[in-house]
Amino acid sequence: MAKFLHTTPTRNLLRGSLLASALALALAACGGGSDSPAPAPAAPLPDTAFSLQVLHVADMDSGGDLVTNAKGLSALLQRFRADMPNNTVFLSSGDNYIPGPFFNASDDASLNPELGASGAGRGDIEILNLMGVQASAVGNHDLDLGTNFFGSLLRSSGPWRGTRFPYLSSNLSFTSDSNLASLADAANDGAEASSLNNKLARYTVITVNGERIGVVGASTPTLPSITSVGNIGVAPAGGAAATVDALAAEIQPSVDALTATGINKIILLAHMQQLQVERQLATRLRGVDLIIAGGSNTGLYDANDRIRPGDTNGGVYPLSFTSPGSEPVLVVNVDADYKYLGRIVLPFDAQGRVITGRLDTALNGAWATDTDGLARAGLTLADALPGVVAITDKIAAVIAAKDGNLFGAASVYLEGDRVLVRNQETNLGNLTAETNLAYAQTIEGGTTLSLKNGGGIRSSLGSVDAPPGSTSGVKGITRPNPTVGKLAGDISQLDIEFALRFNNGLSLLTVTPAELKTLLEHGVSDWLVNSTQGKFPQVAGVRFSFDPGLAAGSRVRTIVVDDPDGAGPLTGPQVVYAAGAFTPEVAARTYRLVTLGFLAGGGDGYPFASLSAPARVDLAPGSGNLFTTPGAEQNAFSSHLANRYPRTTPFGVADAAADQDTRIQNLSVRSDSLPQSN
Repeated sequence: MAKFLHTTPTRNLLRGSLLASALALALAACGGGSDSPAPAPAAPLPDTAFSLQVLHVADMDSGGDLVTNAKGLSALLQRFRADMPNNTVFLSSGDNYIPGPFFNASDDASLNPELGASGAGRGDIEILNLMGVQASAVGNHDLDLGTNFFGSLLRSSGPWRGTRFPYLSSNLSFTSDSNLASLADAANDGAEASSLNNKLARYTVITVNGERIGVVGASTPTLPSITSVGNIGVAPAGGAAATVDALAAEIQPSVDALTATGINKIILLAHMQQLQVERQLATRLRGVDLIIAGGSNTGLYDANDRIRPGDTNGGVYPLSFTSPGSEPVLVVNVDADYKYLGRIVLPFDAQGRVITGRLDTALNGAWATDTDGLARAGLTLADALPGVVAITDKIAAVIAAKDGNLFGAASVYLEGDRVLVRNQETNLGNLTAETNLAYAQTIEGGTTLSLKNGGGIRSSLGSVDAPPGSTSGVKGITRPNPTVGKLAGDISQLDIEFALRFNNGLSLLTVTPAELKTLLEHGVSDWLVNSTQGKFPQVAGVRFSFDPGLAAGSRVRTIVVDDPDGAGPLTGPQVVYAAGAFTPEVAARTYRLVTLGFLAGGGDGYPFASLSAPARVDLAPGSGNLFTTPGAEQNAFSSHLANRYPRTTPFGVADAAADQDTRIQNLSVRSDSLPQSN
């Protein structure tokens, strides 16, 4: 049975699918002798009994230009609704917000008129309200600030109207969480979505032009290790080790409950983090017609779509599969940050099956929300919804002020790309880990090591210049902003809040050499080419090599600690582990390590709870920190940049390719057996 962790990269599966299709076509074209039977005529397509336009978004969580993109998306929404005013639904597959500059800006009192009462995250939700989203899956980032905060965004409270749509998840139980139980009455399941404002449910119904459409939600079972679930029950058990079969078994009863009422058109909002999981669900669930994926930030496109500069084509829109009941199942996804509006017009036959032969690529696909993308639909930003414009313009003004609050500079692009920081050492990963170590040493001078998760880095520091029509570009330093005195290369509060948007508090713990190896083994246990597992470590004060071809738990081959006593100047690197054994001289010693409070509490599955004598000291609260909070990541990073890398001596270590990395050596791309330099 397939597991969540051991997934095949989408592009390889797609390539295999394409090759198989090409082979089938080639075989069909062979033969041709005069005595060969004539090919049978293609069966006529059934008539379309009902057409449903599904518009969709996901993952407004990656640090892009949400201000402009949200305006563009609202313009496309109005246009496409006008095309099919009675047969359209608009859905989200989760991660509707994430802590960061855009999210925080709604706390400014200037937004009171638009929000009723200002509050962090309320602008994100009200934008969706104004756009008319009808249901959303529960994504991991929706829970980042805990269940109390999540509930406060959903609930109507005074002038704040909360969500005008339900959040859905069939494999989460909210009744055991005191912050959410009152929003998740069992009677919510299967009710009309329009009656479930401010509510939670497993599944809902949206009636469209007399047709009842079933909508089911599902969330990744890895939630307990990647976000703050409180007392929410998450099924199936096992987190990342749970099988897709077990997950399908949790979702199927909700689908069956809908089909038992006669509904034969069902959409699954699946926030699984890895597109491969949604692909696998498509072949395991009965009765589902469309799966809208979420969490992987994978862009799927058809031949008519315009891919925005710098974006990557992750596959064909839509992906097509066959259910266990021999019914067609489609999987769709769009890239993050309102950069694209997904659009698929589903032609159903009289039995409620999608007629795949009638899908229209001129209508369907990922519609870009930038200027060129809007022009494709005959639109401009002037066509945006006025309410969305009012909110985003005020958020933009709050954000702009932060871009003039400057802290140091860099003469190179600081690499924070999602795939790279979750797969290899990067210069931004190194710098942020070093920053945490430097701050920890001001509190405890003997702190030796720093370890954080790559998933905690949410964007790069720099700019990408791409020619019109290109999907790749040249990476460079941050752009100037003359209106606030920012020069090219300067790093601002805004840049830092985007890159380190969780603003985790730092924690100190004590580890033995064996425990250090266990932590590093955990960080690389799920390594795959182009994986997006957030647990991959970024480190300072230590160098190590690993072999991803070996079994999980035995991949780390060498560990070297740079400054064993943490006192500096360097007393000489210390080999901790090599050739399958720990160095005898280190057997009895311990090291003081700084990490994120999120990880210290078990986030991303890190086994800090098993440390023998951790002597944990939290340097700031685990969450809810301000930019100025001492002991939180943003404040530590900004202070380090200002003191160490001012404009006159900017940070200048360029990012290296994986085969040139020295702090974290992947032995599948290098031959070195031991890191030799920092």
